Amino acid sequence: MATDLYLSNWRDSALQFEQQINRIVIGQQAAVRKIVLAVFSRGHVLLEGNVGVGKTTLLRAVAQGLGGDYQRMEGTIDLMPADLIYYTYIDHNGRPSVEPGPLLKQGEKLSTFFFNEINRARPQVHSLLLRAMAERSITAFNRDYPLPHIQVFADRNRVEKEETFELPAAARDRFMLEISIDTPAEDTVLHELMFDPRFHDTDRLIGSMQNTGIAYYQLNDFAQTLQQTIQTTRKLHDYALTLWKATRQPQHYGIRLAEVEMEQLLTAGASPRGMSYLIRIARTHAWLQGRDHVLPEDVQAVFYSCMAHRLFLNPMYAYRKEQLMPELVNGILNRIAAP
Repeated sequence: MATDLYLSNWRDSALQFEQQINRIVIGQQAAVRKIVLAVFSRGHVLLEGNVGVGKTTLLRAVAQGLGGDYQRMEGTIDLMPADLIYYTYIDHNGRPSVEPGPLLKQGEKLSTFFFNEINRARPQVHSLLLRAMAERSITAFNRDYPLPHIQVFADRNRVEKEETFELPAAARDRFMLEISIDTPAEDTVLHELMFDPRFHDTDRLIGSMQNTGIAYYQLNDFAQTLQQTIQTTRKLHDYALTLWKATRQPQHYGIRLAEVEMEQLLTAGASPRGMSYLIRIARTHAWLQGRDHVLPEDVQAVFYSCMAHRLFLNPMYAYRKEQLMPELVNGILNRIAAP
């Protein structure tokens, strides 16, 4: 009973947190819900969207609501791994000096790290970031620095492809979700963004967030309790396992796409880590819905965002990715019967 009350109180705070973010970044309710799911599942997030749609404002609002420190890094072609750890400069006495870089500046208080245009950075930079994501620590100056509360959000530039590096499979697999953030389509939202003065001063807008009672340094322990408490059934296990197999060999489950040789469509399906992430975030989805057990609709609600960036198309079909990936994922969900 105490655990139920504990989860219920946290759920109230999480919904208030979500509501506050939706006041700051309007017209992005679906994306905000997935961000909230990732926060309480303690997973990293890959963002995709055009410029000026509110990604930075969204992540600053997340950091403000959690109370932890926020850092942003710009991906550039000349960025080196060391630039994330330290930077050098000449001080006022004309002497060379060294200061901590964005990964080390706030120490253990760093909770939200935004890597903007990650595909502009070199693979060496991806490798360093990968360690920080996987181990929540970094090595510098002959010692290890723990980053126990860090959550990485990385944005890929989808428009400009010159001087960019595609993320390797290992890096993409470390992100729990890939979330698309697009320009709002509703005229009322666009009108408000253009003409309401409160959206013209981002600092004041972020500062208007109310305290939700969530502390970033408590999230890891809470997420562990949540994962241990929200239950799954044997039938759900079998359903998730079949979904996993279908991501690897969809043709064996009767899935067909127009003008595609299904045996040659994929070079790799979802990894074991990816399926573990799927169940983790499905549990969080069930909790936010007010349940203590996972239903197939919880898995279905997060399946695309959790799986699409883990399915690798054969190069001969890669140019049709934006068309084929939704068709493939929807085909899997529609073809595999839920219990």
